[in-house]
Amino acid sequence: MKNRNKEIVKQYMEDILNTGNAEDLSRFISPTYTEVFKNKRYRLGIKGIRKKIAGIREIYPDLKLSIDLQTTEDDWVVTTYIMNGTQLGSWMGIRPTGKTIEVRGVNIDRVVDSKITEHESSADLLDPLIEINQHSIRWIKDNLRNKFIAKNKDSKTICETETA
Repeated sequence: MKNRNKEIVKQYMEDILNTGNAEDLSRFISPTYTEVFKNKRYRLGIKGIRKKIAGIREIYPDLKLSIDLQTTEDDWVVTTYIMNGTQLGSWMGIRPTGKTIEVRGVNIDRVVDSKITEHESSADLLDPLIEINQHSIRWIKDNLRNKFIAKNKDSKTICETETA
């Protein structure tokens, strides 16, 4: 079962996230799919995750996630990854730069009955922000707290669904 859950998350990343083709979402995602962001639960379901994927692919149309490591515990799959993508859309108030960034992060997914039901993630975004942003380090520090943590339009858009 544990290896099956790892394979479901891996195939979801390869078949959906790396292609942007969200047609087969119901093959991987539960209708009750929920994301956890800042200790709050947001029920996105299939419609919400489809919107999120489309939004991310607008910013990074060539997005590619590569798995570093996966491990499991009961229903949970933990995946460390590297994401590469070229910023061709506005991201956190930064106009498209055409620069390729690398983001390292970790996803924690719960898989029940062969479907991903819950997702939480954390990513190191400071280096990519510095790399693509033409502003000073001071601007980044001042705006990280306000734009990213408190008022991130991208996160707000992603989570524009009911609180679970």
